[in-house]
Amino acid sequence: MRPFQPPRPKPVHINKDNSSTISTFDMGISDEEWERLQKVLDWPSSDQEITQLELSTSPVHSTFSIVGLNEIYKVGEKISVTITARDHNKNLKRYGGDYFQAKLFNSKLKASVYGEVVDHRNGTYSVALLLPWDGQAQVFVRLEHSSEVVRILKKYRESSFPRSHYNGHFEGPGPNKTRIRETVQCNLKWGLDGSWRKGDCCCEYKNIKTGTLWQCERPKKLSCDRLVYHSMGGLENPLNSLEKQFFTQKLTNVAITGDDKIINVLPNTAGIGTMEKCRSGMTTPIPAGFYLKDVWKSLVCNTRQFSSEQMRNCLKNKIVYLMGDSTTRQWFEYLERKVPGIKRMDLHTPRTGGPLMAVELKNNIIIHWRPHGVPLRFSKMPITDLHYIANDIDEIAGGAHAVVVFTFFAHLVFHPITFYVHEVTKIRQSVVALLRRAPETTIIIKSANTGGLKNIFQSDWLMMQLDKVMREMFRHIDGVIFLDVWQMTSCHYLRENIHPGPVVIANEVDMLLSYICPT
Repeated sequence: MRPFQPPRPKPVHINKDNSSTISTFDMGISDEEWERLQKVLDWPSSDQEITQLELSTSPVHSTFSIVGLNEIYKVGEKISVTITARDHNKNLKRYGGDYFQAKLFNSKLKASVYGEVVDHRNGTYSVALLLPWDGQAQVFVRLEHSSEVVRILKKYRESSFPRSHYNGHFEGPGPNKTRIRETVQCNLKWGLDGSWRKGDCCCEYKNIKTGTLWQCERPKKLSCDRLVYHSMGGLENPLNSLEKQFFTQKLTNVAITGDDKIINVLPNTAGIGTMEKCRSGMTTPIPAGFYLKDVWKSLVCNTRQFSSEQMRNCLKNKIVYLMGDSTTRQWFEYLERKVPGIKRMDLHTPRTGGPLMAVELKNNIIIHWRPHGVPLRFSKMPITDLHYIANDIDEIAGGAHAVVVFTFFAHLVFHPITFYVHEVTKIRQSVVALLRRAPETTIIIKSANTGGLKNIFQSDWLMMQLDKVMREMFRHIDGVIFLDVWQMTSCHYLRENIHPGPVVIANEVDMLLSYICPT
């Protein structure tokens, strides 16, 4: 009998600059799912690489206009905005791919709403903006990145060039009761030729459950099993001199000119909003909500503002597991300040690096926060305290008392999207297993934030692409709540920051609690 030969996994091709061959088998998904993800991630660009800055999209010469502006509108109606992209010679662009962001706002009312930009792939774009409050409003459009910059972002995202470096701190016994300490560079190994160091260079650390492979340069004096601490290293810019010109500050995240006319909106007796209970399985519309007087009004479900007392009642007899990065730590710190009687336990861990734990004994409230595993750009902390989200979820029994919240975006933008798919696949497997053994468990995915950085290292465009992958991969998983804060951080009047200000955090946590304790 001929021995069975399993089918050879088909390599996936991100772009011609991809230096490592990865298959769908490596990512842990089917060919069909990869095709769906490719459609979700599709982003138009020019057929040829632009080698002259003058031919790229100019924020000075690009404009927007309101189509058929009326004198009066009513709440709930929409306006249409057209964006026209031009290059630095004032010529119309003939292809799409620019990354514009749009919103409607009223500074006095502290009101704003997000608008989705539709790319027509010919240099023009359109935005439908909801008019959700009565009073006045104006349109604001900015060019975050030209299509030429997006092309560069895609190129380096899939390359093996290490834009982010990490440190491994080794410790061990030395002569005469001394301690030997060595610090070396570490990084992700992804794919057969995905090492940032070649040859027999490194200690390798493979997680048994997730299969994630981490490498550290071999210390000169200590053995590989002496790795004790992890910390972020430096950033390395891969851009050549021409590419750097496309990323200059005067061309990045710049408001474009257009109709600055005041839009007048009258009240509408029909009202706007929803009274539907917050639950899993709800789709996220655009817009998902809007700010008015600094309060987020959800258009997904019936959210509310929680007093400190109501927070405590909502979390009574609950164990909340917050996982991910510093943006979920902001939620931990907010609850720590607001829930009456809750106290942080001294776990003898870094105050910002964690893991952290707070308890309120009278009402049996326990809140945990822990960062995800490497790759992670945090200050020096024990490597044993960095757990992969999938592994931590596997250790949770679950039940009606358990709330699992995770986010997994900001620290992954430095690495190939195929690696991200692999990691999300493992998290998804753990979530499905948890819901099978304890279907009453509340599971919430916090979306990505928009951030303050708009460069080769941490662009919103890179974050948005990861956000699309996460949404698509969990789209058909019953029992999972996707909490959209992307729109909340994108359209607020405060200056964008990967760590939003107190007003935004308060609204995010109110939305979180509205899902935990729906009305």
